[in-house]
Amino acid sequence: MTASDWKKVLKQLKAKPAVLQKFVKHNKPKERKTGITAQKCGRCGRFGAHINSYGLHLCRQCFREIAEEIGFKKYS
Repeated sequence: MTASDWKKVLKQLKAKPAVLQKFVKHNKPKERKTGITAQKCGRCGRFGAHINSYGLHLCRQCFREIAEEIGFKKYS
């Protein structure tokens, strides 16, 4: 189940609190400590190709878009 599917199901079950509680108890995604889904981009929410250097927490696509604005230079 993807993250977007999880949100859709929770939205549908808000009207039924008992069913929601049981669903969350048995189907909640586990918290990740390592791996690709442990961190996501702070700007767009992507999981892959994450840049943590300098405390950026951006995916590579977002970094390319805003690199010059935050003071990085392209050398080639």
